[in-house]
Amino acid sequence: MTVDERTTPDATEAPTAAVTGERADLLEVLAKHRYFLRFTTRDLTDEQVGLRTTAGELCLGGLIKHVTSVERKWADFILNGPSPMGDFTAMTEADWARRADEFRMLPGETLAGVLAAYADAARRTDELVTTLPDLDAAWPLPKAPWFEPGARWSARRVLMHIVAETAQHAGHADIIRESLDGAKSMG
Repeated sequence: MTVDERTTPDATEAPTAAVTGERADLLEVLAKHRYFLRFTTRDLTDEQVGLRTTAGELCLGGLIKHVTSVERKWADFILNGPSPMGDFTAMTEADWARRADEFRMLPGETLAGVLAAYADAARRTDELVTTLPDLDAAWPLPKAPWFEPGARWSARRVLMHIVAETAQHAGHADIIRESLDGAKSMG
């Protein structure tokens, strides 16, 4: 994968002529924030995207892995409800350790592989945006200490959450990249 392929918006991420209104808006804002997240990895090596450059545990490759996982899990939620996500209140220490691995580059992982997995997850989410018959269809949220008991989220709310997660982590990635070598996404 060349730098240009990693850092320029993918034509499949932009809204198509057949998609209009709210769905086109969702696709456009997702494409924008995905682009900024990927852009933070431009011209970096596999080793560099695994470096922690702040006091926190985050690295660029790990952030992209996490956002990939988030998109996959929430897409499953939109289609199948909370059961694929599991019960966060019942997670073991080993479960939490596996979840923490989402935030770091593991031996053998490459930037190209992480970006390819992210592109696959993004395509699936984009397909849901364009094909779901009803964005108001809702499911109860999985059990988790950070969710209000008994709350339900519609597909629309889940998609807005994916946008928020992507934007938030693109900002984290920008700080990490600037700390790494001074490069910025904007400015």
